[in-house]
Amino acid sequence: MKSFLDENFLLQTKTAQKLYHDFAKSMPIIDYHNHLIPEQIANNIQFSNISQVWLAGDHYKWRAMRANGVDEKYITGNATDYEKFEKWAETVPYTLRNPLYHWTHLELQRYFGINELLSGKTAQKIYDECSSKLQASDYSVRGLLAKMNVEAVCTTDDPLDSLNFHQQLAAEGTNLKMLPAFRPDKAMNSDDIEGLNEYIDKLESVVNKTIGSFQDYLDALKSRHDYFAANGCSVSDHGLEQIYAEDYTDAEITSIFEKIRSKKGISFEENLKFKSAMLIYFAEWDHEKGWVQQYHLGALRNNNARMLRQLGPDTGWDSIGDFSQARMLSKFLNRLDNQDKLAKTIIYNLNPADNELIATMIGNFNDGSIAGKVQFGSAWWFLDQKDGMIKQLNALSNMGLLSRMVGMLTDSRSFLSFPRHEYFRRIVCNLFGDDVENGELPNDMEWIGKIVQDISYFNAKNYFKF
Repeated sequence: MKSFLDENFLLQTKTAQKLYHDFAKSMPIIDYHNHLIPEQIANNIQFSNISQVWLAGDHYKWRAMRANGVDEKYITGNATDYEKFEKWAETVPYTLRNPLYHWTHLELQRYFGINELLSGKTAQKIYDECSSKLQASDYSVRGLLAKMNVEAVCTTDDPLDSLNFHQQLAAEGTNLKMLPAFRPDKAMNSDDIEGLNEYIDKLESVVNKTIGSFQDYLDALKSRHDYFAANGCSVSDHGLEQIYAEDYTDAEITSIFEKIRSKKGISFEENLKFKSAMLIYFAEWDHEKGWVQQYHLGALRNNNARMLRQLGPDTGWDSIGDFSQARMLSKFLNRLDNQDKLAKTIIYNLNPADNELIATMIGNFNDGSIAGKVQFGSAWWFLDQKDGMIKQLNALSNMGLLSRMVGMLTDSRSFLSFPRHEYFRRIVCNLFGDDVENGELPNDMEWIGKIVQDISYFNAKNYFKF
């Protein structure tokens, strides 16, 4: 019987162990998509206790606690930090076979050197030990990133953001790169006419210009795109149920925008046309600047209306959706490619039923201009666990080139989530190790080791060119 979470965790063969320990383990981390708070990095804050860095904002843990019958008071409510930690600790033994069980104990090991299992019985001891260590200078947020050998992080930022904290860190000249990512979802959300108008009003204030027409709107957003580029941004990101690619004319979009600004209702078809036009404009600007554009597809958000009213979005009430992806995604990419305006593109899929769909779709637009121009992004959100990662990696292997994949990302709000890169690397090494020992791949450790290092680090470094 193997020991739990030992040095060869997830590595089932000698070859896999060699690939991980000799090639993958020491590679730096480029985390090109996350939801870390720039202010906390720029100011290099210290967290007062383990609850603040580990439980705040982590809706993976919140969902598990709710499923375990924990009252909301101890999740997002007014309970003390220790009370919330204790309820999480009591929940952990019930997360067996959920990735949270692995992640929890990996994070305790990697950051705090704690090998004890977390439970209600060990809660106080582990809380005190972690919280005490968090007071040390090397446990500041930058210290936590340094412990995981993080070289660069890309935060997720609205076009209206000032980026002042990115500027603050850049002025320091630190080794850590913190770069913004342009996330314009609110700027095209014509599902909410009132909210979109409020957004446009704020944009007017930011650019100090009146937005009286659709062209004014585009000019204002383009100025923010330019501003992001001037502040080191080279990545955009979109969180969508599905790609929008309806046919439209300029006159139609101008008319739809006028309806939006006059707070008139727009039809379902007009809504789709407006979103489609906005996606095309954003993509063309990305291509013009040589950016990488990312599309996260397939989340069905805010399913629980009562809890949305009570707690707001991004609090753990989202799920996998079953949207139709292929035809509109093909049409969108084809339109850009046909005009030679298709930027480097990463497509993330949330529904595992669509893995092969995405894996084959990217091959339609990899034109040989660069290796891996269009990427099938790593297993995302509900899928960034062992089974989900293996399915994504196998789909990409069977229908594309796994060797050109740009690797893993955390997509996390927590500074303690970076062992997910290790988790991913171990799984990759185990897949290659199995194939070598089964005689399905040659025992060429030098070459396969290079491929593992590329997937872990070098592909991302060459692709993003931060």
